[in-house]
Amino acid sequence: MSDALEIDARGLRCPLPVLWLRKALQSLPPGAELHLLADDPVAVVDIPHFCTQEGHILLGTEPVGRAQRYRVRRG
Repeated sequence: MSDALEIDARGLRCPLPVLWLRKALQSLPPGAELHLLADDPVAVVDIPHFCTQEGHILLGTEPVGRAQRYRVRRG
């Protein structure tokens, strides 16, 4: 794992994981990496869509128990 900031949004439902991701990314410089843990089933659609719309890069996802870790680089 990298030294990326990790946000734990498990237990939150749409739209909160994306809102938490947006707020956290705004506090980071361009190029910084952030990891978001989310177990909302809609996040698999919302997070990639948000990244595309806002110019961020979704580096990948990986399962973590019943959640997914979304690795995002700020655009």
